[in-house]
Amino acid sequence: MALQDAALRTANVRVSPVTTGGGESVLIADAVEFVAELYHGFAHRIVEALATRGERRARLRAGETLRFLPETRMIREADWEIAPVPADLRRRLVEITGPVDRKMIINALNSGADVFMADFEDACSPTWTNVVEGQVNLRDAVRGTIRYHDAGTGKRYMLNDRVATLMVRPRGLHLVERHLQIEGVAVPAALVDFGLYFHHNAVELVRRGTGPYFYLPKLESHREARLWNDIFVYAQERLGIPRGTIKATVLIETLPAAFEMDEILFALREHSAGLNCGRWDYIFSCIKCRQHDPAAVFPDRSQVTMTQPNMRAYTQLAVKTCHRRGAHAIGGMAAFIPIKGDADANADALAKVRADKVREAGDGHDGTWVAHPALVSVAREAFEEFVDGSNQLAVLREDVSVIAEELLAIPVGTRTEAGLRLNIRVGIQYLEAWLRGSGAVPLYNLMEDAATAEISRTQVWQWVRHGAALEDGRRVTRDLVARLVAEEMETIAAEVGAARMADGRFPEARLLFTELCTAGELVEFLTIPAYKLLDD
Repeated sequence: MALQDAALRTANVRVSPVTTGGGESVLIADAVEFVAELYHGFAHRIVEALATRGERRARLRAGETLRFLPETRMIREADWEIAPVPADLRRRLVEITGPVDRKMIINALNSGADVFMADFEDACSPTWTNVVEGQVNLRDAVRGTIRYHDAGTGKRYMLNDRVATLMVRPRGLHLVERHLQIEGVAVPAALVDFGLYFHHNAVELVRRGTGPYFYLPKLESHREARLWNDIFVYAQERLGIPRGTIKATVLIETLPAAFEMDEILFALREHSAGLNCGRWDYIFSCIKCRQHDPAAVFPDRSQVTMTQPNMRAYTQLAVKTCHRRGAHAIGGMAAFIPIKGDADANADALAKVRADKVREAGDGHDGTWVAHPALVSVAREAFEEFVDGSNQLAVLREDVSVIAEELLAIPVGTRTEAGLRLNIRVGIQYLEAWLRGSGAVPLYNLMEDAATAEISRTQVWQWVRHGAALEDGRRVTRDLVARLVAEEMETIAAEVGAARMADGRFPEARLLFTELCTAGELVEFLTIPAYKLLDD
Protein backbone atom coordinates (compact mmCIF):
# COMPACT_ATOMS: atom_id res chain seq x y z
CA MET A 1 0.00 0.00 0.00
CA ALA A 2 1.49 3.34 -1.04
CA LEU A 3 1.90 5.88 1.71
CA GLN A 4 -0.16 8.48 -0.18
CA ASP A 5 -3.05 5.99 -0.43
CA ALA A 6 -2.82 5.28 3.28
CA ALA A 7 -2.83 9.00 3.98
CA LEU A 8 -6.08 9.37 2.04
CA ARG A 9 -7.70 6.51 3.95
CA THR A 10 -6.63 7.96 7.29
CA ALA A 11 -7.81 11.49 6.51
CA ASN A 12 -10.44 11.19 9.24
CA VAL A 13 -7.86 10.02 11.79
CA ARG A 14 -6.36 12.45 14.27
CA VAL A 15 -3.04 11.39 15.83
CA SER A 16 -1.33 13.49 18.46
CA PRO A 17 2.36 14.05 17.73
CA VAL A 18 5.17 12.77 19.91
CA THR A 19 8.27 14.92 19.97
CA THR A 20 10.69 12.58 21.75
CA GLY A 21 11.95 9.04 21.49
CA GLY A 22 11.50 8.52 17.75
CA GLY A 23 7.73 8.19 18.06
CA GLU A 24 7.18 9.34 14.48
CA SER A 25 8.81 6.12 13.32
CA VAL A 26 5.97 3.99 14.76
CA LEU A 27 3.14 6.40 13.92
CA ILE A 28 3.69 5.98 10.20
CA ALA A 29 0.71 6.02 7.84
CA ASP A 30 0.62 2.27 7.23
CA ALA A 31 0.59 1.49 10.94
CA VAL A 32 -2.09 4.07 11.71
CA GLU A 33 -4.16 2.75 8.81
CA PHE A 34 -3.95 -0.76 10.29
CA VAL A 35 -5.20 0.53 13.64
CA ALA A 36 -7.99 2.35 11.80
CA GLU A 37 -9.00 -0.91 10.12
CA LEU A 38 -9.15 -2.62 13.50
CA TYR A 39 -11.26 0.25 14.81
CA HIS A 40 -13.78 0.05 11.97
CA GLY A 41 -13.96 -3.74 12.24
CA PHE A 42 -14.08 -4.26 15.99
CA ALA A 43 -14.66 -1.08 18.03
CA HIS A 44 -18.44 -1.54 17.92
CA ARG A 45 -18.03 -5.03 19.35
CA ILE A 46 -15.91 -3.68 22.19
CA VAL A 47 -18.68 -1.19 22.96
CA GLU A 48 -21.17 -4.06 22.97
CA ALA A 49 -18.94 -6.13 25.27
CA LEU A 50 -18.69 -3.26 27.76
CA ALA A 51 -22.45 -2.81 27.65
CA THR A 52 -22.87 -6.52 28.38
CA ARG A 53 -20.58 -6.15 31.38
CA GLY A 54 -22.77 -3.32 32.63
CA GLU A 55 -25.91 -5.40 32.22
CA ARG A 56 -24.38 -8.22 34.24
CA ARG A 57 -23.32 -5.81 36.99
CA ALA A 58 -26.91 -4.59 37.18
CA ARG A 59 -28.20 -8.15 37.49
CA LEU A 60 -25.67 -8.89 40.23
CA ARG A 61 -26.79 -5.79 42.11
CA ALA A 62 -30.34 -7.07 41.79
CA GLY A 63 -29.37 -10.35 43.45
CA GLU A 64 -28.29 -12.64 40.60
CA THR A 65 -25.51 -15.07 41.49
CA LEU A 66 -22.59 -16.02 39.28
CA ARG A 67 -22.62 -19.63 38.14
CA PHE A 68 -21.17 -21.98 35.56
CA LEU A 69 -23.10 -21.35 32.34
CA PRO A 70 -25.69 -24.02 31.56
CA GLU A 71 -25.69 -23.10 27.86
CA THR A 72 -21.98 -23.97 27.50
CA ARG A 73 -22.04 -27.20 29.48
CA MET A 74 -21.23 -29.21 26.33
CA ILE A 75 -17.94 -27.32 25.96
CA ARG A 76 -16.98 -28.08 29.55
CA GLU A 77 -17.84 -31.76 29.26
CA ALA A 78 -16.47 -32.49 25.76
CA ASP A 79 -12.95 -33.76 25.07
CA TRP A 80 -10.86 -31.24 23.13
CA GLU A 81 -7.47 -29.53 23.39
CA ILE A 82 -5.98 -26.24 22.28
CA ALA A 83 -3.59 -26.17 19.31
CA PRO A 84 0.05 -26.99 20.17
CA VAL A 85 2.15 -24.07 21.34
CA PRO A 86 5.47 -23.18 19.67
CA ALA A 87 8.79 -24.29 21.13
CA ASP A 88 9.62 -21.00 22.85
CA LEU A 89 6.38 -21.12 24.87
CA ARG A 90 6.67 -24.68 26.15
CA ARG A 91 8.91 -23.83 29.11
CA ARG A 92 7.62 -20.90 31.13
CA LEU A 93 8.79 -21.67 34.65
CA VAL A 94 9.52 -18.03 35.44
CA GLU A 95 7.98 -15.00 33.80
CA ILE A 96 8.95 -11.44 34.66
CA THR A 97 6.68 -8.49 34.04
CA GLY A 98 7.18 -4.76 33.91
CA PRO A 99 6.49 -1.53 32.06
CA VAL A 100 7.67 -0.76 28.54
CA ASP A 101 10.44 1.71 29.37
CA ARG A 102 13.74 1.09 27.64
CA LYS A 103 15.95 0.15 30.59
CA MET A 104 13.29 -2.14 32.08
CA ILE A 105 12.87 -4.02 28.80
CA ILE A 106 16.59 -4.69 28.53
CA ASN A 107 16.95 -5.79 32.15
CA ALA A 108 13.87 -8.02 31.98
CA LEU A 109 14.92 -9.71 28.74
CA ASN A 110 18.37 -10.29 30.28
CA SER A 111 17.02 -11.41 33.67
CA GLY A 112 17.23 -15.16 33.11
CA ALA A 113 13.45 -15.50 33.08
CA ASP A 114 11.87 -17.69 30.42
CA VAL A 115 9.35 -15.02 29.41
CA PHE A 116 9.13 -11.24 29.73
CA MET A 117 5.68 -9.68 29.58
CA ALA A 118 6.01 -6.08 28.46
CA ASP A 119 3.07 -4.29 30.00
CA PHE A 120 1.07 -1.44 28.47
CA GLU A 121 -1.63 -2.03 31.08
CA ASP A 122 -1.43 -2.13 34.89
CA ALA A 123 2.30 -1.34 35.12
CA CYS A 124 2.17 1.50 32.59
CA SER A 125 0.87 5.01 33.14
CA PRO A 126 -0.54 5.66 29.66
CA THR A 127 0.86 9.05 28.83
CA TRP A 128 1.09 9.32 25.05
CA THR A 129 4.85 9.54 25.39
CA ASN A 130 4.97 6.29 27.40
CA VAL A 131 2.69 4.50 24.94
CA VAL A 132 4.52 5.53 21.77
CA GLU A 133 8.03 5.28 23.15
CA GLY A 134 7.06 1.85 24.48
CA GLN A 135 6.28 0.79 20.93
CA VAL A 136 9.66 2.16 19.78
CA ASN A 137 11.40 0.24 22.55
CA LEU A 138 9.66 -3.03 21.70
CA ARG A 139 10.38 -2.64 18.00
CA ASP A 140 14.08 -2.22 18.81
CA ALA A 141 13.97 -5.13 21.27
CA VAL A 142 12.45 -7.45 18.67
CA ARG A 143 15.31 -6.62 16.30
CA GLY A 144 17.98 -6.92 18.99
CA THR A 145 19.10 -3.31 18.53
CA ILE A 146 17.77 -1.84 21.76
CA ARG A 147 20.36 0.12 23.75
CA TYR A 148 20.20 2.40 26.77
CA HIS A 149 22.75 4.79 28.27
CA ASP A 150 22.13 5.93 31.84
CA ALA A 151 23.51 9.45 31.89
CA GLY A 152 23.48 9.53 35.67
CA THR A 153 25.65 6.46 36.23
CA GLY A 154 27.35 6.24 32.88
CA LYS A 155 26.26 2.61 32.59
CA ARG A 156 25.29 1.24 29.18
CA TYR A 157 22.69 -1.47 28.67
CA MET A 158 22.26 -3.88 25.77
CA LEU A 159 20.80 -7.34 25.20
CA ASN A 160 22.62 -10.55 26.03
CA ASP A 161 22.99 -13.27 23.43
CA ARG A 162 20.24 -15.24 25.16
CA VAL A 163 17.08 -13.42 26.20
CA ALA A 164 13.59 -14.20 27.46
CA THR A 165 10.71 -14.83 25.07
CA LEU A 166 8.77 -11.61 24.60
CA MET A 167 5.05 -11.28 25.27
CA VAL A 168 3.04 -8.04 25.26
CA ARG A 169 0.01 -7.06 27.31
CA PRO A 170 -2.18 -4.41 25.64
CA ARG A 171 -4.51 -2.29 27.72
CA GLY A 172 -7.92 -3.63 28.69
CA LEU A 173 -11.08 -3.30 26.63
CA HIS A 174 -12.44 -0.64 29.01
CA LEU A 175 -9.74 1.94 28.22
CA VAL A 176 -9.47 4.38 25.32
CA GLU A 177 -6.56 6.22 23.73
CA ARG A 178 -7.55 9.87 23.39
CA HIS A 179 -4.45 10.71 21.36
CA LEU A 180 -5.65 8.60 18.43
CA GLN A 181 -9.17 9.50 17.33
CA ILE A 182 -11.25 8.49 14.34
CA GLU A 183 -14.10 10.78 13.37
CA GLY A 184 -13.71 12.45 16.75
CA VAL A 185 -13.98 9.18 18.73
CA ALA A 186 -11.09 7.91 20.86
CA VAL A 187 -9.90 4.49 19.66
CA PRO A 188 -10.04 1.62 22.16
CA ALA A 189 -6.59 1.48 23.73
CA ALA A 190 -6.41 -2.30 23.28
CA LEU A 191 -6.58 -1.87 19.50
CA VAL A 192 -3.90 0.82 19.55
CA ASP A 193 -1.45 -1.23 21.62
CA PHE A 194 -2.09 -4.48 19.77
CA GLY A 195 -2.29 -2.88 16.33
CA LEU A 196 0.92 -0.87 16.47
CA TYR A 197 2.94 -3.73 17.97
CA PHE A 198 1.58 -6.34 15.58
CA HIS A 199 1.97 -4.18 12.49
CA HIS A 200 5.60 -3.31 13.21
CA ASN A 201 6.81 -6.63 14.58
CA ALA A 202 4.75 -9.67 13.58
CA VAL A 203 6.58 -10.47 10.36
CA GLU A 204 9.97 -9.82 11.96
CA LEU A 205 9.15 -12.03 14.95
CA VAL A 206 8.20 -14.91 12.67
CA ARG A 207 11.37 -14.40 10.63
CA ARG A 208 13.38 -14.74 13.84
CA GLY A 209 11.77 -18.04 14.77
CA THR A 210 9.36 -16.75 17.41
CA GLY A 211 6.00 -15.05 17.07
CA PRO A 212 3.59 -12.33 18.16
CA TYR A 213 2.63 -13.45 21.66
CA PHE A 214 0.21 -11.62 23.93
CA TYR A 215 -1.35 -11.52 27.36
CA LEU A 216 -5.04 -10.53 27.40
CA PRO A 217 -6.16 -8.65 30.54
CA LYS A 218 -9.42 -8.33 32.44
CA LEU A 219 -11.62 -10.49 30.21
CA GLU A 220 -14.96 -11.28 31.82
CA SER A 221 -16.40 -13.84 29.42
CA HIS A 222 -15.73 -16.28 26.60
CA ARG A 223 -17.52 -13.88 24.26
CA GLU A 224 -14.78 -11.34 24.90
CA ALA A 225 -12.21 -14.06 24.20
CA ARG A 226 -14.02 -14.78 20.93
CA LEU A 227 -13.78 -11.08 20.06
CA TRP A 228 -10.02 -11.20 20.53
CA ASN A 229 -9.85 -14.38 18.47
CA ASP A 230 -11.61 -12.61 15.59
CA ILE A 231 -9.17 -9.69 15.90
CA PHE A 232 -6.29 -12.16 15.67
CA VAL A 233 -7.75 -13.87 12.60
CA TYR A 234 -8.20 -10.54 10.82
CA ALA A 235 -4.72 -9.29 11.74
CA GLN A 236 -2.99 -12.44 10.52
CA GLU A 237 -4.88 -12.46 7.23
CA ARG A 238 -4.19 -8.75 6.75
CA LEU A 239 -0.41 -9.22 7.08
CA GLY A 240 -0.30 -12.58 5.31
CA ILE A 241 0.73 -14.56 8.40
CA PRO A 242 -0.55 -18.13 8.89
CA ARG A 243 -3.63 -18.42 11.07
CA GLY A 244 -2.66 -19.58 14.54
CA THR A 245 0.69 -17.79 14.55
CA ILE A 246 -0.53 -15.46 17.28
CA LYS A 247 -0.56 -17.03 20.72
CA ALA A 248 -2.28 -15.46 23.70
CA THR A 249 -2.43 -16.23 27.41
CA VAL A 250 -5.60 -14.99 29.10
CA LEU A 251 -5.37 -13.61 32.60
CA ILE A 252 -8.10 -15.08 34.75
CA GLU A 253 -8.28 -11.98 36.90
CA THR A 254 -12.02 -11.37 37.11
CA LEU A 255 -14.51 -13.37 39.10
CA PRO A 256 -16.86 -13.90 36.12
CA ALA A 257 -14.00 -15.32 34.03
CA ALA A 258 -13.30 -17.94 36.71
CA PHE A 259 -16.66 -19.48 35.80
CA GLU A 260 -15.76 -19.62 32.08
CA MET A 261 -12.20 -20.95 31.92
CA ASP A 262 -13.05 -23.86 29.61
CA GLU A 263 -15.09 -21.61 27.36
CA ILE A 264 -12.33 -18.99 27.15
CA LEU A 265 -9.77 -21.61 26.15
CA PHE A 266 -12.21 -23.01 23.59
CA ALA A 267 -12.89 -19.59 22.05
CA LEU A 268 -9.15 -19.03 21.58
CA ARG A 269 -8.14 -22.65 21.05
CA GLU A 270 -6.15 -22.09 17.83
CA HIS A 271 -4.45 -19.04 19.39
CA SER A 272 -4.32 -20.07 23.04
CA ALA A 273 -1.17 -20.28 25.13
CA GLY A 274 -2.99 -20.99 28.37
CA LEU A 275 -4.32 -19.10 31.38
CA ASN A 276 -2.69 -17.06 34.11
CA CYS A 277 -3.99 -16.54 37.66
CA GLY A 278 -3.89 -12.75 37.94
CA ARG A 279 -4.39 -12.74 41.69
CA TRP A 280 -4.44 -9.00 42.45
CA ASP A 281 -7.02 -8.01 39.85
CA TYR A 282 -8.96 -11.13 40.83
CA ILE A 283 -9.25 -9.92 44.43
CA PHE A 284 -10.33 -6.50 43.15
CA SER A 285 -12.94 -8.15 40.91
CA CYS A 286 -14.25 -10.30 43.76
CA ILE A 287 -14.93 -7.15 45.79
CA LYS A 288 -16.40 -5.33 42.80
CA CYS A 289 -18.75 -8.13 41.78
CA ARG A 290 -20.08 -8.44 45.34
CA GLN A 291 -20.00 -4.71 46.09
CA HIS A 292 -23.65 -4.39 47.21
CA ASP A 293 -23.66 -7.52 49.37
CA PRO A 294 -23.14 -6.68 53.07
CA ALA A 295 -22.26 -10.33 53.68
CA ALA A 296 -19.33 -10.11 51.25
CA VAL A 297 -17.15 -7.52 53.00
CA PHE A 298 -13.46 -8.46 52.80
CA PRO A 299 -10.88 -8.34 55.60
CA ASP A 300 -7.61 -6.39 55.39
CA ARG A 301 -5.91 -6.65 52.03
CA SER A 302 -2.83 -8.25 53.62
CA GLN A 303 -5.01 -11.08 54.95
CA VAL A 304 -6.43 -12.02 51.53
CA THR A 305 -3.64 -14.45 50.75
CA MET A 306 -3.47 -17.31 48.28
CA THR A 307 -4.20 -19.77 51.09
CA GLN A 308 -7.73 -18.40 51.56
CA PRO A 309 -10.26 -21.08 50.46
CA ASN A 310 -11.74 -19.00 47.63
CA MET A 311 -8.28 -18.29 46.21
CA ARG A 312 -7.26 -21.94 46.50
CA ALA A 313 -10.41 -22.99 44.66
CA TYR A 314 -9.79 -20.53 41.84
CA THR A 315 -6.14 -21.38 41.25
CA GLN A 316 -6.54 -25.14 41.46
CA LEU A 317 -9.51 -25.02 39.09
CA ALA A 318 -7.29 -23.11 36.65
CA VAL A 319 -4.62 -25.85 36.77
CA LYS A 320 -7.16 -28.63 36.29
CA THR A 321 -8.93 -26.83 33.45
CA CYS A 322 -5.76 -25.92 31.60
CA HIS A 323 -4.08 -29.31 31.82
CA ARG A 324 -7.17 -31.13 30.66
CA ARG A 325 -7.00 -28.96 27.52
CA GLY A 326 -3.24 -29.21 26.97
CA ALA A 327 -2.75 -25.60 28.04
CA HIS A 328 -0.26 -24.00 30.41
CA ALA A 329 -1.45 -22.72 33.79
CA ILE A 330 0.74 -19.85 34.96
CA GLY A 331 0.71 -18.76 38.58
CA GLY A 332 0.42 -15.27 40.01
CA MET A 333 2.67 -12.35 40.75
CA ALA A 334 5.07 -12.21 43.68
CA ALA A 335 4.81 -8.53 44.57
CA PHE A 336 7.72 -8.58 47.04
CA ILE A 337 10.87 -6.79 45.96
CA PRO A 338 14.39 -6.95 47.43
CA ILE A 339 14.84 -4.86 50.58
CA LYS A 340 18.11 -2.96 50.62
CA GLY A 341 19.88 -2.19 53.85
CA ASP A 342 18.02 -4.75 55.99
CA ALA A 343 19.37 -8.26 55.55
CA ASP A 344 16.86 -9.87 57.90
CA ALA A 345 13.85 -8.20 56.27
CA ASN A 346 15.17 -9.11 52.83
CA ALA A 347 15.66 -12.74 53.85
CA ASP A 348 12.10 -12.82 55.19
CA ALA A 349 10.73 -11.40 51.92
CA LEU A 350 12.64 -13.95 49.85
CA ALA A 351 11.38 -16.75 52.08
CA LYS A 352 7.80 -15.60 51.50
CA VAL A 353 8.37 -15.54 47.74
CA ARG A 354 9.83 -19.02 47.84
CA ALA A 355 6.94 -20.38 49.92
CA ASP A 356 4.46 -18.86 47.49
CA LYS A 357 6.21 -20.40 44.49
CA VAL A 358 6.57 -23.81 46.15
CA ARG A 359 2.82 -23.79 46.76
CA GLU A 360 2.14 -22.94 43.11
CA ALA A 361 4.54 -25.55 41.78
CA GLY A 362 3.11 -28.16 44.14
CA ASP A 363 -0.39 -27.38 42.89
CA GLY A 364 0.71 -28.15 39.34
CA HIS A 365 1.25 -24.71 37.83
CA ASP A 366 3.60 -24.63 34.85
CA GLY A 367 5.23 -21.35 35.81
CA THR A 368 4.87 -18.15 37.76
CA TRP A 369 5.36 -14.39 37.73
CA VAL A 370 7.89 -12.16 39.47
CA ALA A 371 8.22 -8.37 39.44
CA HIS A 372 11.98 -8.04 39.94
CA PRO A 373 15.03 -9.69 38.32
CA ALA A 374 16.44 -10.61 41.75
CA LEU A 375 13.49 -12.96 42.30
CA VAL A 376 13.98 -14.99 39.10
CA SER A 377 16.40 -17.45 40.66
CA VAL A 378 14.23 -17.90 43.77
CA ALA A 379 11.18 -18.74 41.68
CA ARG A 380 13.13 -20.99 39.34
CA GLU A 381 14.61 -23.03 42.17
CA ALA A 382 11.15 -23.54 43.66
CA PHE A 383 9.67 -24.75 40.38
CA GLU A 384 12.59 -26.94 39.42
CA GLU A 385 11.96 -28.98 42.56
CA PHE A 386 8.66 -30.09 41.03
CA VAL A 387 8.98 -29.75 37.26
CA ASP A 388 10.71 -32.58 35.44
CA GLY A 389 11.08 -31.15 31.97
CA SER A 390 9.45 -28.05 30.53
CA ASN A 391 6.08 -28.00 32.26
CA GLN A 392 3.56 -29.95 34.35
CA LEU A 393 0.89 -30.56 31.72
CA ALA A 394 0.77 -34.21 32.79
CA VAL A 395 -0.41 -33.20 36.27
CA LEU A 396 -4.14 -33.40 35.58
CA ARG A 397 -5.38 -32.63 39.11
CA GLU A 398 -8.35 -34.97 38.77
CA ASP A 399 -8.67 -34.71 42.54
CA VAL A 400 -9.93 -31.14 42.18
CA SER A 401 -13.67 -30.51 42.04
CA VAL A 402 -14.75 -26.90 42.48
CA ILE A 403 -18.34 -25.71 42.85
CA ALA A 404 -19.66 -22.17 42.51
CA GLU A 405 -20.01 -21.66 46.24
CA GLU A 406 -16.28 -22.23 46.72
CA LEU A 407 -15.39 -19.53 44.18
CA LEU A 408 -17.87 -17.18 45.84
CA ALA A 409 -16.64 -17.79 49.40
CA ILE A 410 -15.57 -14.68 51.32
CA PRO A 411 -12.05 -14.61 52.80
CA VAL A 412 -11.91 -14.79 56.58
CA GLY A 413 -10.03 -12.28 58.69
CA THR A 414 -10.23 -8.96 60.46
CA ARG A 415 -10.53 -5.33 59.46
CA THR A 416 -8.08 -3.08 61.24
CA GLU A 417 -7.31 0.61 61.47
CA ALA A 418 -3.76 -0.20 60.38
CA GLY A 419 -5.10 -1.94 57.27
CA LEU A 420 -7.35 1.04 56.50
CA ARG A 421 -4.48 3.48 56.92
CA LEU A 422 -2.22 1.37 54.67
CA ASN A 423 -4.88 1.29 51.96
CA ILE A 424 -5.05 5.09 52.10
CA ARG A 425 -1.28 5.61 51.95
CA VAL A 426 -0.80 3.11 49.13
CA GLY A 427 -3.75 4.38 47.11
CA ILE A 428 -2.76 8.04 47.28
CA GLN A 429 0.93 7.47 46.62
CA TYR A 430 0.23 5.15 43.71
CA LEU A 431 -2.21 7.58 42.10
CA GLU A 432 0.27 10.42 42.54
CA ALA A 433 3.02 8.46 40.81
CA TRP A 434 0.61 7.34 38.06
CA LEU A 435 -0.37 10.95 37.37
CA ARG A 436 3.34 11.72 36.95
CA GLY A 437 3.73 8.92 34.43
CA SER A 438 4.90 5.96 36.56
CA GLY A 439 2.75 2.84 36.56
CA ALA A 440 4.90 0.44 38.62
CA VAL A 441 5.71 1.94 42.02
CA PRO A 442 7.73 0.39 44.88
CA LEU A 443 5.93 1.11 48.16
CA TYR A 444 6.60 -0.46 51.56
CA ASN A 445 8.71 -3.27 50.06
CA LEU A 446 6.05 -4.27 47.51
CA MET A 447 5.75 -3.44 43.82
CA GLU A 448 2.40 -1.72 43.44
CA ASP A 449 0.60 -1.38 40.13
CA ALA A 450 -2.92 -0.39 39.11
CA ALA A 451 -4.32 -3.76 40.18
CA THR A 452 -3.02 -3.55 43.75
CA ALA A 453 -4.09 0.10 44.00
CA GLU A 454 -7.56 -1.00 42.89
CA ILE A 455 -7.76 -3.36 45.87
CA SER A 456 -6.86 -0.52 48.23
CA ARG A 457 -9.44 1.97 47.02
CA THR A 458 -12.21 -0.59 46.37
CA GLN A 459 -11.77 -2.06 49.81
CA VAL A 460 -12.11 1.34 51.47
CA TRP A 461 -15.23 2.01 49.39
CA GLN A 462 -16.72 -1.33 50.39
CA TRP A 463 -16.07 -0.70 54.08
CA VAL A 464 -17.68 2.75 53.87
CA ARG A 465 -20.60 1.49 51.79
CA HIS A 466 -21.54 -1.13 54.38
CA GLY A 467 -20.35 0.65 57.50
CA ALA A 468 -18.02 -2.26 58.15
CA ALA A 469 -16.81 -2.72 61.71
CA LEU A 470 -13.12 -2.59 62.52
CA GLU A 471 -11.78 -5.07 65.03
CA ASP A 472 -12.07 -2.41 67.77
CA GLY A 473 -15.81 -2.05 67.04
CA ARG A 474 -15.73 1.30 65.24
CA ARG A 475 -17.65 1.61 61.99
CA VAL A 476 -15.92 2.85 58.85
CA THR A 477 -17.62 6.07 57.74
CA ARG A 478 -16.90 8.87 55.31
CA ASP A 479 -15.93 11.10 58.22
CA LEU A 480 -13.47 8.51 59.56
CA VAL A 481 -11.91 8.08 56.11
CA ALA A 482 -11.60 11.85 55.67
CA ARG A 483 -9.86 12.17 59.06
CA LEU A 484 -7.48 9.30 58.35
CA VAL A 485 -6.69 10.68 54.88
CA ALA A 486 -5.63 13.97 56.49
CA GLU A 487 -3.47 12.15 59.02
CA GLU A 488 -1.92 9.83 56.44
CA MET A 489 -1.03 12.78 54.23
CA GLU A 490 1.14 13.99 57.09
CA THR A 491 2.75 10.53 57.26
CA ILE A 492 3.37 10.57 53.51
CA ALA A 493 4.90 14.04 53.74
CA ALA A 494 7.27 12.89 56.45
CA GLU A 495 8.27 9.85 54.39
CA VAL A 496 8.86 11.55 51.03
CA GLY A 497 10.05 15.00 52.16
CA ALA A 498 8.95 18.56 51.54
CA ALA A 499 10.57 18.92 48.11
CA ARG A 500 8.85 15.82 46.78
CA MET A 501 5.51 16.96 48.18
CA ALA A 502 5.93 20.37 46.54
CA ASP A 503 6.92 18.98 43.14
CA GLY A 504 4.40 16.13 43.05
CA ARG A 505 0.69 15.83 42.36
CA PHE A 506 -0.40 14.87 45.83
CA PRO A 507 -3.36 17.27 46.12
CA GLU A 508 -4.97 15.78 42.99
CA ALA A 509 -4.21 12.22 44.07
CA ARG A 510 -5.65 12.85 47.53
CA LEU A 511 -8.84 14.38 46.14
CA LEU A 512 -9.36 11.64 43.55
CA PHE A 513 -8.69 8.82 46.02
CA THR A 514 -11.07 10.31 48.57
CA GLU A 515 -13.79 10.81 45.96
CA LEU A 516 -13.40 7.23 44.72
CA CYS A 517 -13.62 5.81 48.24
CA THR A 518 -16.66 7.82 49.30
CA ALA A 519 -18.71 7.92 46.09
CA GLY A 520 -22.29 6.72 46.18
CA GLU A 521 -21.57 4.17 43.44
CA LEU A 522 -18.36 2.24 42.93
CA VAL A 523 -16.38 3.57 39.96
CA GLU A 524 -15.59 0.69 37.62
CA PHE A 525 -11.85 1.36 37.26
CA LEU A 526 -9.78 4.05 38.95
CA THR A 527 -7.76 4.55 35.75
CA ILE A 528 -10.81 5.90 33.93
CA PRO A 529 -11.21 9.11 35.99
CA ALA A 530 -7.45 9.28 36.56
CA TYR A 531 -6.86 9.28 32.79
CA LYS A 532 -8.73 12.59 32.56
CA LEU A 533 -6.09 14.12 34.84
CA LEU A 534 -3.09 12.54 33.12
CA ASP A 535 -0.77 15.03 31.46
CA ASP A 536 1.81 14.61 28.73
